This record gives sequence, C-alpha cells and structure tokens, in this order.
Amino acid sequence: MTHGNTQADIGARTRFGFQRHADQDRAGTDIAMHPVVVVGAGPVGLSLAIDLAQRGQPVVLLDDADRIGEGSRAICFSKRSLEFWDRLGVGQRMVDKGVVWQIGKIFHGPSLLYQFDLLPEWGHKRPAFINLQQFYAEAYLVDRVLELPGISLRWRNRVIGLEQRNDHVVVSIETPEGVYRIGASYVVACDGARSSLRQMVGADFAGQVFEDQFLIADVKMTAEFPTERWFWFDPPFHAGRSALLHKQPDDVWRIDLQLDRSADPVAEKRPENVRPRIARMLGHDQFEFEWISLYKFQCRRMARFVHGRVIFAGDAAHQVSPFGARGANSGLEDAENLGWKLDRVLRRTSPETLLESYHVERSQAADENIRESTRSTDFMAPNSPYEARLRKAVLSLAKETEFGKRMVNAGRLSVPSTYDSPLSTPDVDAWRGGVRPGASMRDAPIATAESGLEYLTDAFKAVGGGFTILEFANGAVADWPDGVGVVRIGGIFDAIETFLARYDAEPGTAYLLRPDGYVAARFRRPTRNAIDAALKRASGNS
Repeated sequence: MTHGNTQADIGARTRFGFQRHADQDRAGTDIAMHPVVVVGAGPVGLSLAIDLAQRGQPVVLLDDADRIGEGSRAICFSKRSLEFWDRLGVGQRMVDKGVVWQIGKIFHGPSLLYQFDLLPEWGHKRPAFINLQQFYAEAYLVDRVLELPGISLRWRNRVIGLEQRNDHVVVSIETPEGVYRIGASYVVACDGARSSLRQMVGADFAGQVFEDQFLIADVKMTAEFPTERWFWFDPPFHAGRSALLHKQPDDVWRIDLQLDRSADPVAEKRPENVRPRIARMLGHDQFEFEWISLYKFQCRRMARFVHGRVIFAGDAAHQVSPFGARGANSGLEDAENLGWKLDRVLRRTSPETLLESYHVERSQAADENIRESTRSTDFMAPNSPYEARLRKAVLSLAKETEFGKRMVNAGRLSVPSTYDSPLSTPDVDAWRGGVRPGASMRDAPIATAESGLEYLTDAFKAVGGGFTILEFANGAVADWPDGVGVVRIGGIFDAIETFLARYDAEPGTAYLLRPDGYVAARFRRPTRNAIDAALKRASGNS
C-alpha cells in the first residue's frame, strides 16, 4: 500500500511527463557538454542542483521516474538540514508545513523512563527537528528548481552507461524516445541505495546487513498526543519488542513496530493484519492508512566516494538504519559539502584535488553514522543473549540513575559531523570552548534594540555563500582578503553574552568560515598573513 489522500493530492501536482530535449537532436559524436550532471531527483540530488545553480553553475538533473517519490519515507529533518535549505530558499516553507519538535520520551513497558531536550539553549533560528513527509520536501525542492533557469530537470531519463575520459564523462541516457548521450565535466550519483551508477564504476558496499524487520504504518487520525518523539521498549501493546510514534503534518502519525525476524513480510504488510496491531497501540481503530511498508536495513558504505569524475552522495554512497534520522540528513550534508567544492574546481579557483577532501570528510561522517546507527540497532534489537542481558541491565539502571539513562540507546539523533580535515588550520591560540576548526558553525543571536532578534545563520547567508570572516570587533579596521565576506559583531546588543560564550570570543577574535558554514580556522589576534594561509589551505590551494 503506497498512499492515501495526502500523497494523492500532492502527487497529482507533482507528476511530470517526459519532455524531449534539444540534446537528443545531436547526431553521432556531436554531443552536448555540461559542467555537472546530477543523477537522481531525491532530496540530495535536488538540493545539490539548487546549490550549484545558485553559485552560477548550469546543472543537468536526471531522474528515471516521472514523479516525486511515493510514501512518506524520511520524515525527520534536522536543524542543520533546515539551515542548508534556508540558503537554498526553501527552509521557511519546510518549517511552515512541518511539525516542529525537540522533546523525546523513552518508555519501558507502560512507564516513562526519562525524557530529553534536543535543543535546550535559546538563540537558534531553526528548531532541533521538524517532521515532514519526504514527498512534501521533494515537491518544495522541485518548485525551487523550476524557479532557477540554470537547472535542466529531465524526467524519465535513465542513465544506462558511463564512459570516463581524461577530462570529462560521457553519459548514455535512455528515454521514451530512444537513447542519447551527453558529456559532463563531473557526474554526481544521487541515485539511491540501489544505485546503478555504483555498479557502472565497479564499486560496492561493505558493512553489515541486519535481519531484523520493522513495520512502518503512517495513519491519519485525530489525536491529542503531544508533538514529541515517543519510543517504547517492551510496551504492553507490543510485548517483547520496540515501538515508535511520531506526528507528521495533516494529522498523520508515523508508527514503527519491531517484528520477528521470521515474520512473513507479505503477510505483515496486509492492512487487515496491520490494523489490529495499531488498534492495540492506540486503544481504538478510528484511523485510516496513508502508507504501509516493511523494511530491513543495512549499515554499509562505499570504500571511496570519488571515482575519477563520478562522485557519490547520499544513499548511493552510504546506508544506515533509520534510527536517529541519519540517512536523509547525512545525504543533505553530503550535498552541502560537495556543492561549493565542485563550484570552485569548475571555476579553477581550486585544484581538482579539493574534491578528495569531500571523500575524506564525508567518509568520516559516514563511519560515524554507521557506528552510531549500528549501536542503536544492537541495543534495540539484541543479536545475542549477552546483548539482551546488557540491555535489560541498562534499562533497569536507567530507572534509578542518570548515568543509566545516558546508556539507553533508542537512536542517537543526527547531529552535524566534526571533521579531522586537511582543509582545517589547527588552533595556535588557547581556547576555553567555542567551535573548533572542522566543526559546523553554531547559530547564535545577534540582537539590537533597533532591529529586534537576528541570527548568525541569516547574516552568513546574506554575505553570499563564499568564505566568510566572523569578526568580533575591537575598534580597529581589519585588513581582510578581497572576495571574502565579513560578518562584524560589534557594539552593544542584547544577546552579546550568549554570542560571545557560544564562540568563546573576545574583542579581536576572528573565525574563518567555509562556504558550507564549517569553521576553517580561528584566531585570537588574526594577522593578514595568518588569514591568507588559512584561506589558502581551506580552498585546497596549499
């Protein structure tokens, strides 16, 4: 079962027919050349295409379907993803439609074990998470793509071949009107877990495949549950297993139920078999099904994300279990990491070796996500008597102790990765805290009596998407490099103490931010030579 009224309504608006392109009219070896071809119009491919187009790079975006994806699929999008989408012009639309949440509750049996707050500090523009059906996210991204003249979005265009040359890739594409070929300086594969491009470059996944099965049911109903993430170990309505409840827009609720490994997947997905399970959980049967699916999962990744001029991102490069919302959010971080680097390489302001840092940084992130996802899965679905005894002991400790609560693993939720990166300049000054090189910038309030509340993420967006100096003014006029944006924090404003504490800043401090908002370097008393050296390193020119 794939959809109900919610998806049907948006599906009618986002079903696209094939349209012939002029590239198909070329004959023989006369093929059109493009800077970038992105394969796969899911959230990752769409976001990457928008980022590149906003940077002035023409993009061909291919998808073998004629519509956005069916079913809710990914629903949890993190603050970091929303900040990226803000820079792409779609963040507010996502938040306006999404269900905002930051509180999670863990139950053991019928009792509340503990609760947590994912964003306890104030002064962030975006919430910790929103819940939003993936088909909405894709629809909003497609709308943004259609606003940008630099993107050629081609539906029912299936890539059937790649030929890597010295300075470009030739892509063979199958359409309802035959096969045609185009050339590209780079191809980015965002074509999902079953990536055909991965097979075309002769690569594979390595990692762990889990046999545990989970049932997803999205149900439409009116309910008074709060907008929180509720997770149960051994609930009375689903004894011996785990369960999860989340609210989505349109009065739709996501329910995950752990099943036996030996359960028949065909039988378990039948609505007449799912309904009694959900009714036991809710205490009533006044609901309608929006989407039913059953999944097993894998925690695996490619050995390399860059294969010559073919680059892999999202599920095409790595897969994790769904616990912790690490799949879609890590794919969006891939796109955010890659866009500015591809742009600089295509403009020849950085060497091609800059793309190696994409592999270095995002493979570290993939390893972290796989590690955390595997640990979550092992805790929620123990594979041995030892693991089961350990979980029982931890859940017992959690009722009485704070350290026991910290050991409970019901899915460590996605956070931005911190890189051990060749692009980062190590600290030379003493720091008590703040945001270190290789870490993602933290939003913070910039408030004045005249303008009201403003945010660092908005100021960063306003300077134009390049390298940026975050300067904590000391009254002197700094000599910053040409072409680098500057966000100057100076004067007296309401939130100064929060801002300075978040960045361990004092007058004269400066941070160098990369185009993706990661910290490249920081200095207590920056000099022009030090900034130039850090900028050279961060752009891959050292």
